[in-house]
Amino acid sequence: MVAYRYLGNSGFKISEITLGNWVTHGSQVGDDAAIKTVHAALDAGITTFDTADTYANTAAETVLGTALEGQRRESLEIFTKVYFPTGPGGPNDTGLSRKHIMDSINGSLKRLGTDYVDLYQAHRFDYETPLEETFQAFADVVRQGKALYIGVSEWTAEQLREGHALAKQLGIQLISNQPQYSMLWRVIEGKVVPTSEELGISQIVWSPMAQGVLSGKYLPGQPVPEGSRATDEKSGANFIKRFLNDDTLEAVQRLKPIADGAGLTMPQLAIAWVLQNPNIAAALVGASRPEQLQDTVKASGVTLDADALAAIDEALGDAVFSDPENTYEVSPKQRLV
Repeated sequence: MVAYRYLGNSGFKISEITLGNWVTHGSQVGDDAAIKTVHAALDAGITTFDTADTYANTAAETVLGTALEGQRRESLEIFTKVYFPTGPGGPNDTGLSRKHIMDSINGSLKRLGTDYVDLYQAHRFDYETPLEETFQAFADVVRQGKALYIGVSEWTAEQLREGHALAKQLGIQLISNQPQYSMLWRVIEGKVVPTSEELGISQIVWSPMAQGVLSGKYLPGQPVPEGSRATDEKSGANFIKRFLNDDTLEAVQRLKPIADGAGLTMPQLAIAWVLQNPNIAAALVGASRPEQLQDTVKASGVTLDADALAAIDEALGDAVFSDPENTYEVSPKQRLV
């Protein structure tokens, strides 16, 4: 079964492998398959589910709500997010203004079929809204019982520090950040992780398999597999492009004997690697078929020894992105419409 970890400096536990539905539910995968995948996650011991109002323009939340219908709510941890455009894309259908947050939490709860979410996350930093306005709105959402905890996604170390201070003043808990993190993309290690450790903030990391590259299925000198994420603009094709070069793909192939030596598949090795970092509370995984999760959950509880970790670093070499300056390039300087 999947192990649990505390989220930030709180008493709240989540499954260290969490099911996310960014590019699957409501778009890439039919509703029946999506529901079966959620049920397979529950059977495998995953109780934590992450979504966002913008995924498939709100459809992903609806599918997740349907899939979780009839489950004991107290036994689930449900996360969603706010920031990116939803609905018809009007002037207040995006961002972290008080209006958009209040409208969005109500819409999310209705679609998810629940009275509250366990974690409500700012999907990006909003440079166009005063941070005080955003956190006052979050505080009101918490006090209204619509969210238990507050998190953010892809915030810089400085933004986390400022947000944490405001949350503390308002008597609420900012306990998580949701950045991209994998063996190949380590940009949070320089500034975000040390700051988070100081403040009591955990990471819930997305793309622990580098958009599937760390599965080993993308081969150097070969065309990308038909129907893979790299061929689908709606499925994160832009995120995967930075890894689709022969030097990186050759480095990834060098991980295969390390995985074999540890008795793991390549996906299991990738997920187990991110979970070695004590600041990581959970690795977000996606699945388009229920059977994919049967392999993935076996990464829970795995300990990689120092020799294996060193071998991974040596195998990947210069293919690793580690510049902390990359953390400053994620949030749009202007809201998207």
